[in-house]
Amino acid sequence: MIWFGQILNLMVEKQLDATFTALADPTRRGMLADLMLGEKSIGELAAPYRMSFAGAAKHVAVLARADLIERRKVGRR
Repeated sequence: MIWFGQILNLMVEKQLDATFTALADPTRRGMLADLMLGEKSIGELAAPYRMSFAGAAKHVAVLARADLIERRKVGRR
């Protein structure tokens, strides 16, 4: 029988896994540090790493899934 504490532990473990996975990559840590200075578009986040928009968007998605950032669209950006 599974009890509430076990379910809560599994939820915490899953969130910790997502957080540590997101922070394991140096590019994502750099993007997170850039975002601490203010909002940036995906293109602005990609520029220092010379990566494509699609590549940067994947990194941003990982950070968002880990609840480390919040994404929002402004117009086409």
